[in-house]
Amino acid sequence: MTISAGEFVALYGPSGSGKTTLLMLAVGLLAPDSGSICFGEKDIGRLSERECARYRLRDVGFIFQSFHLANGATALDNVTTKLIGDGMSLRAARELARPWLERVGLGDRAERMPAQLSMGERQRVAIARALVNVPGLLLADEPTGNLDSKRTRETLALLRDVCHGQGIPGLLVTHDAEAVAFVDRVYTLRDGRLSDGLDSELAATPL
Repeated sequence: MTISAGEFVALYGPSGSGKTTLLMLAVGLLAPDSGSICFGEKDIGRLSERECARYRLRDVGFIFQSFHLANGATALDNVTTKLIGDGMSLRAARELARPWLERVGLGDRAERMPAQLSMGERQRVAIARALVNVPGLLLADEPTGNLDSKRTRETLALLRDVCHGQGIPGLLVTHDAEAVAFVDRVYTLRDGRLSDGLDSELAATPL
């Protein structure tokens, strides 16, 4: 699999097919048994632990399926996490984070705690956090699983437009066949085997 700058690609497949494992490999949280995973000139499998942590902080925007928000921080401060971790002041980080909350439709929820937000709103906070530093690579693990149909379309369009506009390679992991309308190319992963295109048999089967 190769993803070019500015290209938004979907990885489609049923639960248990290996989609999330592939993302964990791409972000450096798992090491490959063989082969290589490269981001630009970096071979992720050969990075030291410190280099890998820096790669995740600066280069990767990762949208987790289970959010991973800090319960004791507001929506706004959750979005600032990566910026502060990279040495930015809280004030400057908040100034950059607020417009991203507005872009995902949460401008009026900035001071709410995660417990005061719906599941869909928490997912959108996680999306804003992944995009706030305009990463060099976007990885999204079922980012619309907790959103209604309207927010799903808006979110997929946002991710596509950010990738296209900022020249970011993006990989969307999904089991929603309708999501492929928003991407440039599709791969199917089934039983750990990768193939080009959308598997028509899988697309016609509820997952």
